[in-house]
Amino acid sequence: MEELMIVANVAIVFGVIYKLFELFAGRRERMMLIEKMGDKLTPETFKNGIMYRPSLYSFGGLRIGCLLLGLGAGLLVGYMLACTTQPDYLSDNYPYTVKEAVSIIYGACVLLGGGLGLVISYLIEKEQWKKNK
Repeated sequence: MEELMIVANVAIVFGVIYKLFELFAGRRERMMLIEKMGDKLTPETFKNGIMYRPSLYSFGGLRIGCLLLGLGAGLLVGYMLACTTQPDYLSDNYPYTVKEAVSIIYGACVLLGGGLGLVISYLIEKEQWKKNK
């Protein structure tokens, strides 16, 4: 459990540092854009308000669906790999080495399945954007 806490603490620290750098870099970029477009902006530009046109298609459901489908397929493949490569896995009392090997198999298969699901959703989105342009 201590190893997990160490990894979590390091991830939190690096995440906070990354967000701070991103905040300051984004602020600098916004200030440069304001300076660059400052002479082109007039009050007439904002007379009707700033209009935001959202995308015609939302792919959030597709992304989540493909991710969950990939995770499920990864779990299924992981179970099949664990049963075929570790014969003691289905017994009631299996050794520690089998437990470690099975945890690695499950983790790798779930991550690969989730990644493949996201890649597939990206390819579907890309095809839809090409079709609509």
